[in-house]
Amino acid sequence: MKFAPTLNCLLFLIPIFAFSQEPVETKNKGTLSGQWRTYYMNTFNKGNLKDFSALASGGKIKYEFLFHKKWEIGAALYNSTNLEIQDLTVPDETTGKLSRYEEGLFNRLDLKNDALFLLGELYLKYKSPKHEFAIGRMKINTPLINPEDGRMIPTLVQGLWYRYKKTKENTLQLGILNKIAPRSTGHFYDIGESIGTYPEGRSITGENNQYGGNTDSDYVILFNSEIKVTEHLRLDFWNFYVDNISNTTYLKPRMDITQKLNLELEWLHQNKIGNGGNDIDSQRYFSNNTSDILGVKLDYQWMKSKASLAYDRILPHGQFISPREWGREDLFSFQKRERSEGSGDNHALVFHYDTNFNFTKINTQIQSVFSIGRHWKPSVLDPRLNKYAVPDYTQFNLDLFFKFDKLKNLHPELLLVSKIANGDFPNNPNFYFNKTDLFHIDLILNYNF
Repeated sequence: MKFAPTLNCLLFLIPIFAFSQEPVETKNKGTLSGQWRTYYMNTFNKGNLKDFSALASGGKIKYEFLFHKKWEIGAALYNSTNLEIQDLTVPDETTGKLSRYEEGLFNRLDLKNDALFLLGELYLKYKSPKHEFAIGRMKINTPLINPEDGRMIPTLVQGLWYRYKKTKENTLQLGILNKIAPRSTGHFYDIGESIGTYPEGRSITGENNQYGGNTDSDYVILFNSEIKVTEHLRLDFWNFYVDNISNTTYLKPRMDITQKLNLELEWLHQNKIGNGGNDIDSQRYFSNNTSDILGVKLDYQWMKSKASLAYDRILPHGQFISPREWGREDLFSFQKRERSEGSGDNHALVFHYDTNFNFTKINTQIQSVFSIGRHWKPSVLDPRLNKYAVPDYTQFNLDLFFKFDKLKNLHPELLLVSKIANGDFPNNPNFYFNKTDLFHIDLILNYNF
């Protein structure tokens, strides 16, 4: 793909503008907005293993300028500053490992740098009632490449993006990406370079993976079609083609059984493309020939509440592989602070309960999202099916979102996570440190302006 010079020229042509406390609309239709975010994170590990904590402050400032009614230029500068309540460069003495979650608030490739800045968005956009076209740096939200809000700076991409909206229920999207800025890095990388900036786990032969810095891939092509088939049936289709690595197809039909009850299915299929990233086995990112995930979810909604029960099955013939650097996996069984990626022959059963509470006397609303998940993993001693050596576990999440009538721009969030290891596995702290038998807290203060 040879459009990188055009994109780089565009990035230097779009101006960056200054900070303001409130959105500013000018006669030239320019708007300034942003978010100030303070993020506290704490992980309590088992026994004498090291606990980690971090406090970050920063956010983003964004300017959008609309001209000729349908054309827009936009730019956003992101920042994360380490307030240094703990030195995250000091590892746990027993395992020799650093934090898993806390370092993600900063540039995890350079933890000594306490102030991270990234020009994360810089784009030119054309928008009409049916067509939308963008070129440059931007945020996109897909099942496998997405911002992932559990960090100070999200995953961002560079490329071309087109969206066609035939009707409200029927849309088509097409994207071509040549660079990705993985969350928690602070830099745009070529596609192959962006893979391996997070922990690499084990190869299928049990050795430490070495694909970081050794993966050959130049572009990603994404296609999406969302179709309303009948009055009660919708179909969401995605395809992710990663040059020289893999092709992933994702299909999600949704059926409205009643006004309150919905049934969703999902099928994700992967196959290797080219040499999977490298001709050398130890440096190859995608070693499977294929992998498949099957899932089912029931949703029931009433009043201000919703409950769902979801089951996902990763079949035993291959690991589900998708770069963690690119965002979270939007599967039915996903729970914040853990993944199914890197597993084969995996079962997951997850219950979600989402409800809202109104406290009229103090003019406050709280959205509560509770989930409990049981995850059956292959043996930690089987690298072919368990890339990151994660044992069976049960996970409890409670996510609280606060809204204040008198402070409309302030949106705090409190996330509590407990993960408990299940079953028998060798008494080696590397199998549970930062993975299971832990308690994790996130307290996030978002102020949007």
